[in-house]
Amino acid sequence: MGVVEQAHNVKVIGSGKTTVVLGHGFGTDQSVWKHLVPYLIDNYRVVLYDNMGSGPTNPDYFDFERYATLEGYAYDLLAILEELQIDSCIYLGHSLSSMTGVVASIFRPDLFSKLILLSASPRFINSDEYYGGFEKEDIDQLCQAMESNYKSWIDGFAPLVIGGDMDSVAVQEFSRTLFNMRPDISLSVFRTIFTFDLRHFLSRVTVPCHIIQSSKDLAVPVAVSEYIHRNLGGKSIVEVISTEGHLPQLSAPEVTVPVLLRHISHNITIDHQLSQ
Repeated sequence: MGVVEQAHNVKVIGSGKTTVVLGHGFGTDQSVWKHLVPYLIDNYRVVLYDNMGSGPTNPDYFDFERYATLEGYAYDLLAILEELQIDSCIYLGHSLSSMTGVVASIFRPDLFSKLILLSASPRFINSDEYYGGFEKEDIDQLCQAMESNYKSWIDGFAPLVIGGDMDSVAVQEFSRTLFNMRPDISLSVFRTIFTFDLRHFLSRVTVPCHIIQSSKDLAVPVAVSEYIHRNLGGKSIVEVISTEGHLPQLSAPEVTVPVLLRHISHNITIDHQLSQ
């Protein structure tokens, strides 16, 4: 196992000619894909990895400067693909990692046959002509709450993001992976995500993009998926699924997994439909 693979806890499982790479979002790790992976391994080679800073990674490897922008995550993804000698893949990224895939595909479009963007946002803060879902003051308050008491912040944040009560299995799982992050790293990643503005990158994306979004997501309003669709440089398609929350692959796998499988196996046609 190479240095990059080891640092990111890379796992390669399944068999097939096509490689599917799965990237997780903030506060989770590769276990967030546990409901999807069993349906992929018979037909695809599947690559799982942990973002630097997530609970299972070594916190000493987290470079605060490198990961202050999404380029740091994109370079990590490209390094993983290079070390595994992957010259083409389907990339499914959730939240933070959806935009990591967007940036990486601009650097190396040849490595990606398509991007599947789940719960993606290029910008969380509202501006004059853009609705991202948050005011800057909202983010400042969340950051202050994280700094003052990380555990109690998780207790409030996890059910809001998942869209359920504190007793649900998905909320408990998200709380667990959030708690596994070192608080100062978690705050740094949170700040990076909720203050970035990647809208200018969208027009430079030429790889086909499948945008999948919960109909009710506190973190990403449905209008954001339409914004991404309108502004991407290549062909794209949007599917809004009847789920609640920012992590539908964890909280509603019975609805989300079939949708993801359909987008993995089917491509976008010339008239911007999903092939049959």
